[in-house]
Amino acid sequence: MAPVTPSRLRPWEAVRVGLRSLAARKLRSVLSALGIAIGIASLVGVLGLSESSKSALLDQISALGTNLLTIEAGTGFGAGDAALPEAAVARVGRVATVEAASAVYSIDAGAYRNDLVPADLTGGIQVFGTSPSLVRTLNGSVAHGSFLTEATRVYPAAVVGSVAAERLGIRSLDPPVMLYVGGRWVEVQGVLEPFALAADLDRAVLVGDAAAERFYDVELAPSRMYLRVDEDYLDETRDVLGATVDPENPEEVQISRPSDLLEAQAAAESSFTGLFLGLGAVALLVGGIGIANVMVIGVVERRGEIGLRRAIGATRAHIRRQFLTEALTLAFLGGTCGVLLGVAVTYGYSVVQGWRVIIPSVALAGGFAAALAIGAVAGLYPAIRAARVSPTEALRSS
Repeated sequence: MAPVTPSRLRPWEAVRVGLRSLAARKLRSVLSALGIAIGIASLVGVLGLSESSKSALLDQISALGTNLLTIEAGTGFGAGDAALPEAAVARVGRVATVEAASAVYSIDAGAYRNDLVPADLTGGIQVFGTSPSLVRTLNGSVAHGSFLTEATRVYPAAVVGSVAAERLGIRSLDPPVMLYVGGRWVEVQGVLEPFALAADLDRAVLVGDAAAERFYDVELAPSRMYLRVDEDYLDETRDVLGATVDPENPEEVQISRPSDLLEAQAAAESSFTGLFLGLGAVALLVGGIGIANVMVIGVVERRGEIGLRRAIGATRAHIRRQFLTEALTLAFLGGTCGVLLGVAVTYGYSVVQGWRVIIPSVALAGGFAAALAIGAVAGLYPAIRAARVSPTEALRSS
């Protein structure tokens, strides 16, 4: 008697059988794959958006520079009159590692569109005197018109911050715009772009320091100073600035680096990325449970099919392979759709925000790997359970 040739189920045959089984239950298969797709899309989208946002923030920090220092008079108990000396700008200018220095001088006045606005309706707009070097020190730019010059710093001319311009209703400088500042009419000669490292100046109206002294009787004691320092000597310069600015009370000089706030923002975004990744993992787990549930129900519904396959020669290994292939196919389809959806969301949102589109390769590879891993785990128990079904009992119950 010739030996019986053992039954074989080749990999492509298992895939073909699995696809036919899934096609016979289209709605259930689509819903199961959708759960995986949502989880994978969440993971890919979070990683992509996080990297794109972080890249834009780091580009902004690089463009603005990390060598900007801000100097103010210390506040609180024992801080004196909270004012910097009038000679402070000249003193720091003599420090060899200081590349540029500028200051603003507080003016006790309001800025209004006309002289009929009540004095208490300031709109939160401050008025400062400053020098023409301010915009260069802060790496700023002018949206409309021009900044103060050596000529206009002595005349009643003003430059308006971006937020202040919006609150004052200034959209263009054609025709010329006049503001009523401290009981005197001044002409607006420029509107500034936002200052990323000096947001308080966005809500300010700036006049020349010489004009502030001449027309508003301001003592030129700086309210705040801005310094560009050689990056190679940033810490060393910071250590000597207190004594340089105010030799008598160096402890009352407060020095900060505005770019630290942007770097802290980047660190905070990294923390939120971990949180959102956790939520995406939960969504992926729910999708895996959905696949397991569908496969377990499929084992119960297809007992007759399992019994028939066993009766015509299919081994338990074949049954396990078939059901595991179905689970992996569902996971693969869901993972593919999820990766594409996550990439689309990242691309669309990044373009709207004006960011560079960055999708880490680990997000793409990890998305597929996570989907297949979840599918394998979710399909393992149903596959084992299907393989344990007795052929005779299955055929009898069907």
